[in-house]
Amino acid sequence: MSFNPKIVEKAWNPEIEREIFYQWEKEGIYKFNINTQREIFSIDTPPPYPSGRPWHIGAAAHYSQIDMIARTARMMNYEVYFPIGIDRNGLPVELYTEKKYKVSIRDLPREKFIELCKHALDELEAEMIEIMKMMGLSGDFENYYRTDSEDYRRLTQTTFIELWKRGLIYEATRPNNYCLDCGTTIADAEVSYIEQPSQLVYIKFKIKESNEDLIIATTRPELLCSCQLIIVHPEDQRYKHIHNLHAIIPIYNREVEIKPHPSAKPEFGSGVAMICSYGDYTDVLLFRELGLQEIIAINENGKITDVGGIIAGLTVNEARKKIIDELRNRGLIVKIEEIKHRTPVCERSRTPIEIIPMKEYYLKQVDQVPILKKLVESMIFHPEAHRQILLDWLNSIKIDWAISRRRYYATEIPVWYCKKCGEPHVPEPGPYYLPWKDKPPFDKCNRCGNNEFIGDTRTLDTWVDSSISPLYISEYLRDEKKFNILYPTTLRPQAKDIIRTWLHYTILRCYQLTNKAPFKHVWIMGYGVDEKGERMSKSKGNVIDPIPILKKYGADAFRLWAASEAKLGSDFRCSEKKIAAVKKFLTKLWNISRFISCFPQPIEVNLIPSDKWILGELSKLINDCFEGYRDFDFYIPANKIREFSWNLFASHYIEMVKARAYGLGFSSEEQKAAWYTLHTCLKTILLLSAPIIPFITEYIWRKLYSNESIHKQLFPEAKWSIELTSLTKSLINFNSKVWNMKKEKGLSLKDKIQIEIPNELKIFEKDLKVMHNIV
Repeated sequence: MSFNPKIVEKAWNPEIEREIFYQWEKEGIYKFNINTQREIFSIDTPPPYPSGRPWHIGAAAHYSQIDMIARTARMMNYEVYFPIGIDRNGLPVELYTEKKYKVSIRDLPREKFIELCKHALDELEAEMIEIMKMMGLSGDFENYYRTDSEDYRRLTQTTFIELWKRGLIYEATRPNNYCLDCGTTIADAEVSYIEQPSQLVYIKFKIKESNEDLIIATTRPELLCSCQLIIVHPEDQRYKHIHNLHAIIPIYNREVEIKPHPSAKPEFGSGVAMICSYGDYTDVLLFRELGLQEIIAINENGKITDVGGIIAGLTVNEARKKIIDELRNRGLIVKIEEIKHRTPVCERSRTPIEIIPMKEYYLKQVDQVPILKKLVESMIFHPEAHRQILLDWLNSIKIDWAISRRRYYATEIPVWYCKKCGEPHVPEPGPYYLPWKDKPPFDKCNRCGNNEFIGDTRTLDTWVDSSISPLYISEYLRDEKKFNILYPTTLRPQAKDIIRTWLHYTILRCYQLTNKAPFKHVWIMGYGVDEKGERMSKSKGNVIDPIPILKKYGADAFRLWAASEAKLGSDFRCSEKKIAAVKKFLTKLWNISRFISCFPQPIEVNLIPSDKWILGELSKLINDCFEGYRDFDFYIPANKIREFSWNLFASHYIEMVKARAYGLGFSSEEQKAAWYTLHTCLKTILLLSAPIIPFITEYIWRKLYSNESIHKQLFPEAKWSIELTSLTKSLINFNSKVWNMKKEKGLSLKDKIQIEIPNELKIFEKDLKVMHNIV
């Protein structure tokens, strides 16, 4: 009998992946059937944000794992709804457009700038979709959505109108985080903190009542003009004698009260602090607590206002330098210390934020925190540890969410104002409204009867759009039947760095609109970092472009690296060397498959102990893989499969049964038992690996086992006894001992050797004797 492999190619060729993907598209094997009898598994897929090239390799790895979730659910017999979207709103898009076309949002007509944004996004979007397909994502590309589409923005405006009617949205003038570079208000969740070099300036004030000097240390001397209070700690013995006296502000010669307050830090500077509008969040809280009258020192352009006197019209940094020079000239500076200061910065631009009083729209969230915490506790987190990140954020919320922005490329706020009395008017939901250019859908003001209106020119925070993704993909307010089937969604996959934004805002908004949690499971992935463990960013220049990697090594190698490198929820290192290393497993799997493809597949056989042993190990592998797959932790199956296939199945079992498979010295029944076991193990390895490496498993499966895709199959069951697996360690040790003895004696593996087989391994004696040529 001749044994010719059905797999004739000597190596796996990643270029075949594209052909396989087209075959999947042609056959429609991932098409969602909403009328299914199976339980539906719906994924609130994060729409990736095209903010520049290249797309982060860590982000690409993230999406490959989301696809593993979808494929896992299908093999668990779910009907999987896996929508694909692109997030095309917000500030990063505008910044990319300004950089790409060398323009400024302030210098172009609004319509022209919006047109440039769309053009820039189209190019980036096409590249993102291409990368997704290269990676083998099994999502719904035919119906992918865009968050800047009229349909999506219409729904965003509809939800704004609904929450306005319920009294959950209101307008107020409050101190807001303001990014001077971005030119807009930003939410607390978009503020990061970094240690920056700063100067701590010790300034002489005068106490009005005693004329003695009072030394105050500050990092914001340019805000002297807006100082409204001096505080000292109530228990600080140095300053008890000046409680409730008054200090004269140098240069500006205004007097302010000196109050004891626990917010003062005796260990910082001189222990005396000036409270200005606004140097930091402590200032904001104290102005609110004590009812202080704010003095606006910095305007929206980052310039000092007229209250600054000698520094009016200067930028913050210019004003700081000039006021220090002026204080020094007047002999009012005691000393200047160079320090590291924890500075709040804009998460996107990394520019220090200013706190500026501005009129903005707010969405209520403070009074929602208790119910949000209950919702979060009811969800299943993967991993569990990341639940606490969200709970900690909820516990820190002290103000409502400022949702209006002074930008162009986002969903417009659907509000018009009476030109005469200023009364805001919100239209009925339906069309997509552009108040900055459209005629108002009202005849006259509800309040004063005037018939002239001014449209709001602001837009909504991009998270207002993103936070309704579970509603949009489930056809909220558009298809009631579909919505009732798909909502709440089954799972929200996302990155760790947007827990306090996308995750929090989605739960908040969806609950406000539906009285339900938006999803049952939350799956959170860590950061992709560089080889040194540092976060990748375009500004650092350490971002790896995934396209050359995918072209060079193929999607399966990339996906296997993503699964085997990234523990659930943990950061993972991105390295081309590691991707190249894991590709060796694909070569090993190919060689194993090619060898096994030489043999027929018998149906009924009588297994001998060697076969029962490896099938027992196969049962353990299935159970181990399910442990990972049930938690959508692909690190477990990726590494367990590789360990079993390479170090147990190939190195020991295949070597033990090679002669038997070829019929050398064994009966026909024993030979068929080897064939059966080899194919059973391979089929199981392919099925268990399919969610992670979908291309090579598909090719081998169709070549050897079925015309129907492997991705239409279910996971295998662990049905073999594990009794003989207690001998695994002894078997490995014995085989290793024989190989080492032959090596020490200068023998080849085929040479004869004399060695006693341990009693406990006698049940494998026939296979072991032939394997090692034991005499």
